[in-house]
Amino acid sequence: MKTLTVGIGCRLHSSAEEIETAVRATLGSHPFDEISTIASVDVKAQEAGLLEFCARHALPLKLFSREQIAAISVDDPSAAAREHLGIDGVCEPCALLAAAAESGAASVPGAAHASVGSITPVASSAADTPNARLLVRKTVHAGVTVAIASTTARPAREHTNTDAQEQDLP
Repeated sequence: MKTLTVGIGCRLHSSAEEIETAVRATLGSHPFDEISTIASVDVKAQEAGLLEFCARHALPLKLFSREQIAAISVDDPSAAAREHLGIDGVCEPCALLAAAAESGAASVPGAAHASVGSITPVASSAADTPNARLLVRKTVHAGVTVAIASTTARPAREHTNTDAQEQDLP
């Protein structure tokens, strides 16, 4: 059963290979085939590397607005995300929002869930994520940040920075 949602933040023009390397490194003991959804900020809707990664693995990409993301508390705020997007982070809040959406908890009455290809903008709010939990906190790898969430009750692993620069950029 696919139970993992993966939130991704990345530098502009990150390649599909860089994203895949970061996701696989972050998964640790979690199997890749448990991933149900990739999630990011809506400004990444045309990010070629992210789209290629999702297409390569037939994974849907759920996108969240900066307003939706800002409503989710972030324990380790990103200065880069704050500077470029005006929010405290991308990967952790997006992973949580997507996990809640997967469980049906993010359904907002009357909200449109438009779908463009495999990209789905999702309507949700902070109050809609009570069952979602981070399994793996923000991990940074070569300019790509990744976090993993689920509605299962496994505890989050602490994040690890595998390179010196924290990046969570548009």
